[in-house]
Amino acid sequence: MRLAVLGGGGFRVPLVYGALLRDAGKPRVEEVVLYDVSADRLAAVEHVLRQLAAGHDDPPAVRVTTDLDTALRDATFVFSAIRVGGLAGRTADERVALELGLPGQETTGPGGVAYGLRTIPVAVRVAERVAAVAPAAWVINFTNPAGMITEAMRRVLGDRVIGICDSPIGLIRRAATALGLDPARVSPDYVGLNHLGWLRGLTHQGRDVLPELLADDEALRRVEEARVFGADWVRVLGALPNEYLYYYYFTRESVAAITGLTRGESLLRQQEDFYAAVRARPGQALAEWGRARRERDATYMAEARDVTDAGERSAADLEAGGYEGIALALMAAIARGEPSTMILNVRNGTAVPGLPGDAVVEIPCAVGGAGVRPLATRPLPGRFLGLVQQVKAVEQTAIEAALTGSAALAVEAFALHPLVDSVSTARRLFDGYRARVPELAAVFPGGR
Repeated sequence: MRLAVLGGGGFRVPLVYGALLRDAGKPRVEEVVLYDVSADRLAAVEHVLRQLAAGHDDPPAVRVTTDLDTALRDATFVFSAIRVGGLAGRTADERVALELGLPGQETTGPGGVAYGLRTIPVAVRVAERVAAVAPAAWVINFTNPAGMITEAMRRVLGDRVIGICDSPIGLIRRAATALGLDPARVSPDYVGLNHLGWLRGLTHQGRDVLPELLADDEALRRVEEARVFGADWVRVLGALPNEYLYYYYFTRESVAAITGLTRGESLLRQQEDFYAAVRARPGQALAEWGRARRERDATYMAEARDVTDAGERSAADLEAGGYEGIALALMAAIARGEPSTMILNVRNGTAVPGLPGDAVVEIPCAVGGAGVRPLATRPLPGRFLGLVQQVKAVEQTAIEAALTGSAALAVEAFALHPLVDSVSTARRLFDGYRARVPELAAVFPGGR
């Protein structure tokens, strides 16, 4: 099988290749084609992958290209992890919002809307090339905002594009481990949108054990999300929230916590150092990548942990891996017909009552050789459903804005967002992003 990786010069690509090296199943990925708009970044990542492969018997072959159609041709799977505007765009996503007193985060809040507005046209063009060059391929989308981008790509590819995220599985793993249970032997009741979901139940041997976890102070202290949100609040909710709900439940604190570099600014500095180091010392590429990865992982959502005294991320959690394992498991389930249940971003249909059928939601799905089937969920209570409905309306408005080039719809998407406090602020956000992100300005070249 051939895997095309879009955004192949990205920092986390070695995680995907490392997972492929550990895969002993058949059929397996025999060739990886890395595509990126930056030849320099591709060269750096290629050095890392070749050093990762050293000592492995029959590792997947690696090719690199800056031509999209060349990357896609004959692909069995396409893994999309592109970043339109690069990390410079991410820093603008964060800073424009912060300067207006709003949460500065790349996927949650106004930054996520800005990110989606400039990414959707590119993602749809990618989907069109997949349909033309590799119509039998499955697209695994990790490009953020993952739910919004997956929904836009579905207009071209239908069910053959599936969104993934590592946040839900990380939450479920931590909850099960805190109770001394094997995460592989629990069934989660998880429902929501990408970066906006809740673990409402955790079934083990036919019994929901989540109430036991919520009632146990010591066990809750072993769950990072419970430390971030506080035991009292998760008990009020009766659920464990996805970590990104911090920006909704602790909005003021999230804004006040950014007193120095934003996450994007910090990563921009780290990655510039990494790519420069590999250019200077290509023989040390893997060591440089490992050093930068440890720093990156340890500082993930550090502002939330600092404000809430949640402490550092556990070593076990850092070592457990994330989206690369999900991507590999999804490919294995489809290619080998190995039945599995996974939390994925897929078309709702009737799975989540109260949301449109064409909305992409993040829920448990049955996966196998025939593809992906969303599983029905219990209705969301009003305190969750209202937020999900509003954010989904934002996402769908942003999709229409990006595909039509409508500045009015773009402003509407910002104004509808629950983390944006006025229509006037929405207009200032749009103007600020258009002034500082050339890729967004290209989508909306005219006035408001």
